[in-house]
Amino acid sequence: MGSGTYVIAGGSSGIGRELVRMLTPAAARIDVWSREVHDVEPGDVIRHAACDFGIPDGPLPEPPEEIRGAVYCPGTITLRSFRSLTTADFRRDLEVNLIGAVRFLQACQPRLRGLDDRPASVVLFSTVAVGQGMPMHASVAAAKGAVEGLMRSLAAEWAPKVRVNAIAPALTDTPLAARLLSSPEKHDAMAGRYPLKRIGTPADAAALACFLLSDESGWMTGQVLGMDGGLSTLRV
Repeated sequence: MGSGTYVIAGGSSGIGRELVRMLTPAAARIDVWSREVHDVEPGDVIRHAACDFGIPDGPLPEPPEEIRGAVYCPGTITLRSFRSLTTADFRRDLEVNLIGAVRFLQACQPRLRGLDDRPASVVLFSTVAVGQGMPMHASVAAAKGAVEGLMRSLAAEWAPKVRVNAIAPALTDTPLAARLLSSPEKHDAMAGRYPLKRIGTPADAAALACFLLSDESGWMTGQVLGMDGGLSTLRV
């Protein structure tokens, strides 16, 4: 991972926190935008600014002058039958997953700068449930499907100066998924659904995000990369 300045929305917990940890040794500066600090330790490299992407039109921090990479991590897990979902549920999922990403990228875009002749990089998060139809996922899959459409449109519009890609994880052991993994029995049952027989970790997705931010993925844009233990493509 090269030096530079990165802005990580939702970088104080889960996948975002792990990504900040991985970026820190080489980054010149990392701005973490999230509701709370949690276990992020601001210092010479890491800076924290409070904001809540779930608040419509809520204030956003001032971005750095130059941004090499921007990652939007906030998300929701709304798993209920379609008949029990309300329009408010759909609006909330869209607000956090799509509109939050739009607002974040509109703030960052004027300051996205690559190094030398290499483009800057943006990473968004989708879900395995967009490409793999799953019951009880209507609201979050609809919101994340919109994120994938946004990603592809921006990848075309911003080329060649900015690359835009997305990661589509399956269930990952983060605070957001704590209710689904609240006991050893639940954890084992969920792990058994995957060909690789384990739940994803924050490090799995963060390592892929690091790759997408790096020059090693310099000829990649407009892609959705699965990080799902084989769930979307394998039957074993």
